[in-house]
Amino acid sequence: MSAQAGPGAHPRDRLARTLSLQDAVLLVVASVVGSGIFLTPGAIADRLPHPGLIFAVWILGGLLSLAGALANAELGAMFPRAGGNYVYLREAFHPAAGFAIGWLSFFAIQCGTVATLAAGFAESVAPLAGLPAASVVPFAVGTVVVTSALNYASVRWSVLANNLLSGLKLAALLAFAVAGPFTGAGRAANLEPLVAGIGGVAGLGAFALALSPVLFSYLGWNASVYVASEIRDPGRNVPRSLFVGLGLCAGLYLLLNAVYLYALPVDVLRHTANAGEAAARVLFGELGGRLVAGFVLLSILGTLNATIIVASRIAYAMGLDDLFVPGTGHVHDRFHTPALAVLVQAVVASALLLVLRSFPSALDFTTFAILLATVADVLALAWLRRVDPDRPRPYRAFGYPWLPALYVIANLGIALGLAIGSPRSAVVSALVMASALPVYLALRAWRGPLSGSGG
Repeated sequence: MSAQAGPGAHPRDRLARTLSLQDAVLLVVASVVGSGIFLTPGAIADRLPHPGLIFAVWILGGLLSLAGALANAELGAMFPRAGGNYVYLREAFHPAAGFAIGWLSFFAIQCGTVATLAAGFAESVAPLAGLPAASVVPFAVGTVVVTSALNYASVRWSVLANNLLSGLKLAALLAFAVAGPFTGAGRAANLEPLVAGIGGVAGLGAFALALSPVLFSYLGWNASVYVASEIRDPGRNVPRSLFVGLGLCAGLYLLLNAVYLYALPVDVLRHTANAGEAAARVLFGELGGRLVAGFVLLSILGTLNATIIVASRIAYAMGLDDLFVPGTGHVHDRFHTPALAVLVQAVVASALLLVLRSFPSALDFTTFAILLATVADVLALAWLRRVDPDRPRPYRAFGYPWLPALYVIANLGIALGLAIGSPRSAVVSALVMASALPVYLALRAWRGPLSGSGG
């Protein structure tokens, strides 16, 4: 298989451009719609006990994510490579900056997310299967191994699995949202008032706190930029995948929140751990609740597979520049996959599960790390606009510089709030990023000059 051609391509990249716009859109959907839309609405309602404010915070979260997507659309079309923000910071500032954000993204964000999803899946399945508590971690590791094996063996099969799970996810959630009101088991009055009394319910601080889990539920909107080197016609399809994928997720989230409120008054919703399951029990009975509980597991599995696709491309991109485990930048001769990168990702995620058995509580810093990474993307865009204005840009970010600036300000504000409320999260994220520098210097000293970026 020959090296990829075209502007912005990495000269050593041997992954084929086989992914369609539909594949890329469904990768975004799978990455965004996991368990968040089921588990966060209760916490959001507790901070904003008013239907109008609940809708407002979900709309604002979608618009902020869109502002980030606009910046990533320009960057992804300009640098249609594997690796996402690793590439953007490398090209905008310095290889060390790219390595630091790639290091943070791979270890703290993507592998941490893989481990967390696998742990959540195992903790839910083990009791259903009658397995003892001691089997949860081995089951989670086995889930990582099996899903990674699919990605090791075939890009096409892993993408087909993602498309199937995402299609089922969209169809099932849409059916739930549309059919729910026709049962007559809820009350339309629960959605009122939408405007009256907003000012006296919650202040700006409560709104900001509620925005954090909303943005968490939107995380993954940039998934397609990490596989840009495999997307056909990336100048058109990378931006489209971000906008269409995020639009589908935002519309679905608003529909589901409307159904949750139709089924559950705000005072009940604010004390509900799993809004999807609770609403389904009200609208469809006990069987409906069990079906939604099972669907959450399917959704988690789909997001796990999508995250493995993304995580392995970060390791692969760093390997292309000889800045990761030797061989991670190679493509398997038979399977045509970034096989070693997938394997390294599986080993790291499994090690995290084995070492940090109470993993979800140990990963409070993941959201903080993601905020840092996405803010860095927008700063890279601004710098490239200044120092490289003549570089071909198949897509130019709408609303620049005001919308990207709004995104940076909002995310820095949320990051500051998280740092104040959970200083450990900020410290751990900073330490993970800082640890990248000595590793980078050691790799440069050992391997000498980079093999070339294709920039």
